[in-house]
Amino acid sequence: MKIRELIEYGKNNLIEKEEPYRLTKMLLSHLLNVNSSYFIINCDKEIEEKIVEEFKKNIKELKQGMPIQYITNHQEFMGLRFYVDENVLIPQPDTEILVEEVINICKNKNCNYILDLCAGSGAIGISLAKTIKNVHLTMSDISEKAIEIAENNAKENEVKEKCSFIISNMFDNIEGKFDIIVSNPPYIKKNVIKTLSKEVQNEPLLALNGGEDGLEFYRIIARNAHKYLNVNGILALEIGYDQKEEVIDLLKRAGKYTNICCKKDLADNDRIIVCSKL
Repeated sequence: MKIRELIEYGKNNLIEKEEPYRLTKMLLSHLLNVNSSYFIINCDKEIEEKIVEEFKKNIKELKQGMPIQYITNHQEFMGLRFYVDENVLIPQPDTEILVEEVINICKNKNCNYILDLCAGSGAIGISLAKTIKNVHLTMSDISEKAIEIAENNAKENEVKEKCSFIISNMFDNIEGKFDIIVSNPPYIKKNVIKTLSKEVQNEPLLALNGGEDGLEFYRIIARNAHKYLNVNGILALEIGYDQKEEVIDLLKRAGKYTNICCKKDLADNDRIIVCSKL
């Protein structure tokens, strides 16, 4: 088949997806190891049958709800390239708000030690390590496979010497104290997950499920984070768009935090909570 025929095949089979043309070109670019401009002058190029078969298999997977990022094993975040697969959440642009806030905090505060709790692919911690001078990132996650991915991503982004990696169920294996604890914990209500898109449902349940009310991990953080923060240490959390009041209430009731504030994402949704150790 020619490139133009493959693109048409992909578009027609992904018609129910958002931007089927873009998805098709992303997939074909990945399989051919070319950029999208290649198609402009090579649309009549014949593609070998082995690649055609792989392309059609991948189109079927996309149609069934497999995220394109799990096929290409690639996601951009904060201008960096991250390997992702079905063992980690796909980093999303909204989370960049959390990273940018921590970077801004560190412009006015000595931030020598940062803990990225529930690190997943390492996107948050690695982005911070790449941007902030003289900082050491500790990245922890309950998933051994996620930690392996984070470690490889740190190596690929040339910050591995600034990072440590710990397999830990929340704070269980965490030692020492930090200037900042940052976390994007699981926060989707258990019974809501089945109503989400097939693409989201194909991401790891362990990284999505925030318990019956979506607040299970915020309770753990509110109870424990202060023990691992230095004097005037900062806690920075991503939250669901409708969780502002509940998370702030948890932090207030813990009695260990002050200067609690919420900031919005680019879509004007409540997205992050930041506070200081009391």
